[in-house]
Amino acid sequence: MNAPISSKNLGHAERSIGAILIDAGRLKAEDAEKILRLQREGGLRFGDAACKLGLVTEEDIQFALSRQFDYPYLQRGESGVADEVVAAYNPFHPQVEALRAVRSQLMLRWFDPAAGRRCLAIASPGREEGRSWLVANLGVVFSQLGERTLIIDADMRNPRQHLLFGVDNRMGLSAALSGRGSAEIVRRVPALVDLSVLPAGATPPNPQELISRPTFAALLKQYAEEYDVILVDTPAAGSTADTFTLAARAGGTLLVARPHLTRTAALRTLAGEFHQAGITVVGSVLNDAG
Repeated sequence: MNAPISSKNLGHAERSIGAILIDAGRLKAEDAEKILRLQREGGLRFGDAACKLGLVTEEDIQFALSRQFDYPYLQRGESGVADEVVAAYNPFHPQVEALRAVRSQLMLRWFDPAAGRRCLAIASPGREEGRSWLVANLGVVFSQLGERTLIIDADMRNPRQHLLFGVDNRMGLSAALSGRGSAEIVRRVPALVDLSVLPAGATPPNPQELISRPTFAALLKQYAEEYDVILVDTPAAGSTADTFTLAARAGGTLLVARPHLTRTAALRTLAGEFHQAGITVVGSVLNDAG
């Protein structure tokens, strides 16, 4: 007779999937007995046997695999992270596959700690083109790669990152730039290893002047010693000069366009203005989400 199954004796290879599911309350110990029996009799993998018995779903197996291979993602309802941060909840979604492709290109073409390139600004000509969505989701996929990742919400006029990640926005970048911040203004995102957010904070009357101060450059230099990847969410470039200052401080920018919203001429003009200002345009993303 088999001994009772528990997370202590489900600790290796595929059996660790059972341990993970039991610990997460997705599988009963007595049901794990049935799965192991079918696994032995049919020469199946644990997950295949569990699904065949109807005791778990494919979503449960993906959840366990993510934990087994240290690839964390969230379950809906267990976090304040917004559903639109799809990379945090559904790493197997086609949009997330596309985000990982963007991540790979950025790792190849831009991020290089040895060259001092750890920071990138995300910019677009107008509003509602998906900058904040892209920043948030890229931040998640970089952190899932094991990169220590910081998202800075530098759109102090229309901040969104605190809403996307469910963090307190009473103190943030505006406080840091006015000399009132502390280390606590950077918020770790629970359950998403290696991801932190610096929210915009209270809306100041002078955001352009604040980010133009040497304090912002010093802040980026400080964070570059603590993080591998820093993503800066910027305001709409067509409505404020903030974006050019932020991109110049970051050293490079990734442009975002949205179908049926972004005008091609506006995007080309923005890219040309960045080039004239000596700011590297790393590439562009056509975003149909966010």
